[in-house]
Formats: sequence, structure tokens, C-alpha cells
Amino acid sequence: MINQTSNIDISIVIVNYKNWKDLRNCINSLDFKTSNFYFEIVVVDNHSDDGCFKGFQHEFPHVKCIQNSGNNGFANACNLGVQFSVGNYILFLNPDTLANRAAIYNMWQVAKKNPSVGIVSCLQKKPNGRYEKKVRKFPNVFRLFGLTRAIYGVLYKTEDASQDKKLFTDWVSGSVIFISKEWFSIIGGFNEDYWMYYEDVDLSMRVQKNKGKVVLLTSSELIHNHGGSSRINMRTTSETKKEVLISKHVYIHTHFQGVEKLISLVILVIYNLISKLLSGSIGILFFFIPKMRLNVYLLVKTVKYYLNSLAKGTWLSPNSMNYNKE
Repeated sequence: MINQTSNIDISIVIVNYKNWKDLRNCINSLDFKTSNFYFEIVVVDNHSDDGCFKGFQHEFPHVKCIQNSGNNGFANACNLGVQFSVGNYILFLNPDTLANRAAIYNMWQVAKKNPSVGIVSCLQKKPNGRYEKKVRKFPNVFRLFGLTRAIYGVLYKTEDASQDKKLFTDWVSGSVIFISKEWFSIIGGFNEDYWMYYEDVDLSMRVQKNKGKVVLLTSSELIHNHGGSSRINMRTTSETKKEVLISKHVYIHTHFQGVEKLISLVILVIYNLISKLLSGSIGILFFFIPKMRLNVYLLVKTVKYYLNSLAKGTWLSPNSMNYNKE
């Protein structure tokens, strides 16, 4: 039940960027009645700058609408949303999710009754009825690439401990993260070194470094229509793919140590340059095909990123809020 008083149990924080249709559907999925808990909805728009923000405010007057100063990334927007929230617990939702009362209530109960649990999530069902990956392992030097990850998975197949419809996994997707304000404060919120991607892996890692657990509820689920704001056009898609590459470097630099860190960074640079050069060369030959054109854009952005990294001495994306702080 949405409540306008300060007696809020859960603050639902949703980050948006030009994804108004999915956002409306997400907000409408939260239009349910319950006497079990009170919640508020906080939407942070990453400066979509498309003229839709004021109309959305008018359409959903019960939602706290915050407009960011720019497209400052997922981590920054989440932290900003928490600043404007009043709940003791935070549920981060992607705008392309459809939530339900039962899933939210169950995640809240697990977090409330188990102080050692830092992050709770639930199953995410795709529109085709299939579920997204349940067990997610932290990256290591063998899990950086598709082929080596597949081989490593076969040789060292492991399932995280499961108990009473709860799966203890390394990390959970940022599209559904339930966390208490206390835990969020302990780990210092989202790491704004990341502009897009790997923020969820980093958040889960820092919870576990502080002796907390990450739990996936296998008895609760919501719908995730994956893809929304990151797939607007070819240039935007190439930008998001580049940010995956960059965030992988940031994560390795932040959490890997010693020889593993050095080897992983070197291999990643060589792999990315060779693979993007090959695909980009083919893309030039077939530039008239949109998907091939994407490879050319990605090659240019990758080379530009590495040259900039050498010049600036940082792995951070120029889009990162902490880029100019190093």
C-alpha cells in the first residue's frame, strides 16, 4: 500500500532513461492494495531530455519524481534515489520489470528476519516464460570470456548452497535488488566508478566482503522484459556494449589482486582489440548492413577508450561520475 506518511517500510527506486512506456507499465504493476507493508515509489530520470518528464509527473502524482543533472549512470541515479527515500528498506527495480505484492513482501521478510543477508532478489521470468540465470558466479580470470567460461563451467560445475527455497549465490542482477538502508550504508551504496553494468556484481561483492549473504528466492518471481533503454539505436547499442567492456576492466582493477589482476587486464585488452578489429574489418566491408555497422562503431569506440585510458591513466569510463576525480 502506498502511504504518504513517513511510516514507510519499503522505498522502491526505479532509474529511467527514455523508457517511459516500460516505466508506466512498471508503476501500474505496483498499483495493488496490501495491509502488510507501506511503500513509496521513487523514480530517478537520468535527464532523458525528451519533454516527457513533466507529463509523467502529472500522470503519477503519488510518485516521487527526481530529475538527475545528466545521464549520470545507473549507480549515481540509484544513490540519488536513496537520498530522497524514507523507507527502512530499498527495492531497486528496472523500469522494464513487472512486480507483484507477494514477491516484494517475501523479499522484505527475508531481509527483515535475517540481518546477515545483505541482498535479496527473486526469480525473473522473461516474456517467453523462461527464467533468467539463477546462479551467478563472481568473475575470475577463467570467466572473462565466453569460451573459457563455458569450459570452466564444465570442469568446475558448482551450485551455490540452497536452503528452504533460498539460493545463496555470488551476485544477483541489478534489475531486482532488495537491501536494507543499514546494509546500503555499511557498503557505501553503489560504486559510481561504474557508469553502466557490473554495478550489481560490485555491490554483491562488497556485501560479501562485509560478511553478508546474497540470496535469491526461488519461490518468488516477477517479469523482466529485458532490453529497454539500452537498445534505442545502433549508436546507443554500441555505446552500451562499450560500457560492458569498460566496466569489466573497472571491476578487475577494483577487486582482483596481484598476478591475477595483471594477467586478466592484459588478456582482456588483447582479446578485445583483436576481436573488435576482426569484427570491425568485416563490418567495414558490409557497412550497409546495420548489424555489421555496429561492429565498426564498437571498434572505433574500443580503440578510443584504450588510447584515452593510456593518456589519462585510468580504466574508468569518461561517463563515470568519478572520472575527473582520479
